[in-house]
This record gives sequence, structure tokens and C-alpha cells, in this order.
Amino acid sequence: NSRNSRESKIPDQTVREAISTIVAHAKAANRPFVETVELQVTLKGIDPKKDKRFSGSIQLPNNPRPKGAICIIADAHHMEEAAKLGIDCIDMDGLAKFNKDKKLIKKFAKKYDAFIATNTLIRRIPRVLGPGLARAGKNPIAVAHGADLMAQVTSLQSTVKFQLKKVICLNLAVGNVAMTEDEIHHNLVLSINFLVSLLKKGWQNLKCIYIKTTQSPSVRIL
Repeated sequence: NSRNSRESKIPDQTVREAISTIVAHAKAANRPFVETVELQVTLKGIDPKKDKRFSGSIQLPNNPRPKGAICIIADAHHMEEAAKLGIDCIDMDGLAKFNKDKKLIKKFAKKYDAFIATNTLIRRIPRVLGPGLARAGKNPIAVAHGADLMAQVTSLQSTVKFQLKKVICLNLAVGNVAMTEDEIHHNLVLSINFLVSLLKKGWQNLKCIYIKTTQSPSVRIL
């Protein structure tokens, strides 16, 4: 009957108890930074070498990474706006200074979780930088003048990407301990259900699921 229990997903009480356990651990430790809540998933019945690699993103209702590093590749108008809002920014001259040096571009791409860019610059960026951002899976999202830059930053910080690469383990930030347990629960359940929707056999492709904070022990929920 274990298959039926899988079909009915994970008992809600199991999820809530696990969240309480890891949050209590983080609060007792009282570290000088806000710990992230991580979802760790091991898949089964999937061969990354043969099976079609899935990829999908979902924007969570509660921002799991309010300190997530976002950079805007900006024209003069957006440079000014980003500076006022305290958003990291760089202009085309700044990109040109990398001189297509692969190591420097890789370091630049690694420094940020995601990029946005003034819509009129999008096509020019690969010509100046080469394929570095695309290779890192961080193609910039276009933003027009008049759009709310801060909302765009929050949207990117709230987006989690599920991607099957060479290994069958996934590790994602889905919350942080400054959020309420209900907010963490909401993000967590949405993330798991979204992942299941990407899998060929749904719940049957999940071997186990753990949650943890940055430095707490892992708690198994499936």
C-alpha cells in the first residue's frame, strides 16, 4: 500500500513538524545571519544520461532569498535608477572591460544569482560578453523603462529553478527562518508539487525528500 500513500503526497503534519524542528534548531543556535531553508530531493527511475533533462521555474509567494544577489546590466537611465534603489548595476562599458576574458566573465556570473538588463541592450550583451552568462544559465531578463525595478528584483529572488543536470540530487532554497512557519510551509508544498509536475512519473520518481536550514541537521519528510 506504500504506493497509495505516495499518491496522497506527504502528510501535512509530517511537513509541519519537520519545519518546526529545523526552525527551532536555527533559533536556538542564534547565528548572526538569517539561515536559509533548503529542500533536498533525491530522484529515482531517472537516468540523466538517457532521459530528457527537465527544467522549470516557479515564483514562490514568499521571497526565500531577500538578500539574493541580482545585477542589472543598464543603460544610463537604469544606472541612475538602480543606484538610487541600491541595486548592483553595470553598464556596457563595464562589460567591455572584461575583454571577453572567460575567467573574469565566469567570476562575474558566479557573483550573482540572476541578471536583469535594459531591454534595448539584451541583443548587444552576448556580442560584448560572449556566451558566459548563457553557459551559467543566467541569461538576463529584459526590463523596460518605467517598469518597477525593485519588483523585478524581488521576483527573481523569489524564483526557484528545478533543473536536472548530471546528478539526481536537487538542492534548493525555498525559504528562510525569518519567515513564519506557515510561509515556509506554503513555499515548500508549492515547490514539491511543482517538481512532481515536471517528473515523467510524478511521485514515483521521488526517492526521498529532506529539509534543513543552512546549518541544522536534515529532517526527512519522504
